[in-house]
Amino acid sequence: MSADLSGAALWQRGCERLAAELPEQQFNTWIRPLPPAEVAQQEENGHEAVLVSLRVPNRFKLDWIRSQYAGRIEAILTELAGKPARLELSLAPREAIAPLPRNAAPGMTMGQVLQQHGLRGGPGAAPISAAGIAPAATRPAAPAQPAPATAASLIQPGATPNVPPSATRHRINTSLTFDTLVPGRANQMARTAALHVAGAPGQMYNPLFIYGGVGLGKTHLIHAVGNALLKDRPDARVLYLHAEQFISDVVKNYQRKTFDELKAKYHSLDLLLIDDVQFFAGKDRTQEEFFNAFEALLAKRAHIIMTSDTYPKGLVDIDERLTSRFDAGLTVAIEPPELEMRVAILIKKADAEGAPMPEDVAFFIAKNVRANVRELEGALRKVLAYSRFSHKEINIQLAREALKDLLSIQNRQISVENIQKTVADFYKIKVADMYSKKRPASIARPRQIAMYLAKELTQKSLPEIGELFGGRDHTTVLHAVRKIGGERQKNTELNQQLHVLEQTLKG
Repeated sequence: MSADLSGAALWQRGCERLAAELPEQQFNTWIRPLPPAEVAQQEENGHEAVLVSLRVPNRFKLDWIRSQYAGRIEAILTELAGKPARLELSLAPREAIAPLPRNAAPGMTMGQVLQQHGLRGGPGAAPISAAGIAPAATRPAAPAQPAPATAASLIQPGATPNVPPSATRHRINTSLTFDTLVPGRANQMARTAALHVAGAPGQMYNPLFIYGGVGLGKTHLIHAVGNALLKDRPDARVLYLHAEQFISDVVKNYQRKTFDELKAKYHSLDLLLIDDVQFFAGKDRTQEEFFNAFEALLAKRAHIIMTSDTYPKGLVDIDERLTSRFDAGLTVAIEPPELEMRVAILIKKADAEGAPMPEDVAFFIAKNVRANVRELEGALRKVLAYSRFSHKEINIQLAREALKDLLSIQNRQISVENIQKTVADFYKIKVADMYSKKRPASIARPRQIAMYLAKELTQKSLPEIGELFGGRDHTTVLHAVRKIGGERQKNTELNQQLHVLEQTLKG
């Protein structure tokens, strides 16, 4: 296009093109907050070219923009400039970073924004940045005061800058990072959402609610977000805890009547990571305090990430005002890993142990261990230990010997197909009725019983069970499991029928 575009105009036109091409949330998160690029004319191999230098606020955003958007940005700028354009990314000095509000025009500087709004400082002068807080240069000064002991400075004396401290007040496991998390279809959406949160805490997907079965990587993912934020901002107030720890804190402060301490600990955080919120069930005072903390953190644009074994609306004995807030941000599931992902996990973890694993052995183990990542890691440890103790190299035969107990159990494992056939025979219906859309009670009831037994007797997730019952939604399976499980406690005849079916299936 026109070669007479000035540097500022070229970059602004490029941003406008990106805004039109990218989903709005992506553009607002990764491109809009960037400062204007510096554009210089240069000569490459005897031809005119354009060098576009862009300063990015942190290493995480730099890597993400380079991998996800750099190619497209160069192509757009090349087209607009009418000559080759090369994008050069570098880190901006920390004190120079000034975020732009979401309604700023692409390419505007922060100085232009402040002049436009007549602002020089004070409340509202600086919006929340991609790092989650307003820069010190633009936010109002606060009176100096020590942070509460429980949420004190999170970087340890002598720690290397930009490396998450190995210490512990924030309770982050520094080995659980995005680099050590194996990506795959099973965790793709949850991982992508977590990456967005790590790059722009307090903005999108707040709260982020991640749910799934045990051992699928939920905890790894939320630790990864904490590590990414601490690497970029070592002074950030980040806290990871299990829901039971929050319950324990509420009980202690209730006994001592020191709820101001509880508020000081939780309400001042920049990022709260909390595991297994289903443990709040039936604990009214805990739910009340968590609701207060939740509201306080969202009000100050801090980020909250939670995990659970079920989706928000499926949580039992938790106040509706809490579950509605859990569901107000983004809710994503993590599923059991598919075969290729299980193989990748095994190979990566074996390499980390200094014991490279042949691909055929990884496939053998992955085909026989399907439940979750935790069981996969357990199987890997057995194989590696067996190899070391016996001084034999790792091969399929050695893996078979090391895992013979597990393989024996797997061979006897009950399948969903066997459950469907056994239940259909028992209630004198066709196996095909298990997958059909028919809903008469004579069919719907046995189908719900089969779903209940599939959840009780197999390692399948709710979505997997739903798929095996004619592509039904996991909420349908959850309803069946809860309905039959509840009736079993009260209905002696149903309990007896289920007992007979379980004994038949277990052989």
